[in-house]
Amino acid sequence: MLNPNSRLGKLLSAPMRPGRVAWIGVRPARRMPLEAAESVIAEAGTGLVGDHYSSRRNGARQVTLIQAEHIAAIASYLGCATVDPALLRRNIVTEGINLQALKNKRFRVGAAVLEFSGECHPCSRMEENLGVGGYNAVRGHGGITARVLVGGTIRLNDELAVIPASEHAEPGDDDESAGT
Repeated sequence: MLNPNSRLGKLLSAPMRPGRVAWIGVRPARRMPLEAAESVIAEAGTGLVGDHYSSRRNGARQVTLIQAEHIAAIASYLGCATVDPALLRRNIVTEGINLQALKNKRFRVGAAVLEFSGECHPCSRMEENLGVGGYNAVRGHGGITARVLVGGTIRLNDELAVIPASEHAEPGDDDESAGT
């Protein structure tokens, strides 16, 4: 484990500018197109209401996020002006924050609290959705997966901000669930 007092440890835990939610989508069923939404409800321990991945079984992959900045890179690799976020099959598109910098961190998106759970690698559907070269265009730019720790509504333009480690509370420790 990295020493939080080391030079690198301090850099990794340094403050970050918040980002924002630029697009939201849910997959109502397997292999179905994503449906864009203005808001979505995140449920603790399961994922996004209306998304077919929402379940207590999928643990680490309750929510998928990708950066708008990476979508622009993917489009460039494909020789396109833009790529429809729905084709990338991620739930939330963010702007203004490096999602990889969320590793080992909890973050608030709208009223929900999520926790980084891994990288989101491309699947073979990228060739189908984006055409020849789609898989390789997404490599290294597929975004992240996250768990929902505290449920709440996530809306377009909501802020995405890191929760400092000093403020981490275990799910269920908040005032509302404590009955105060």
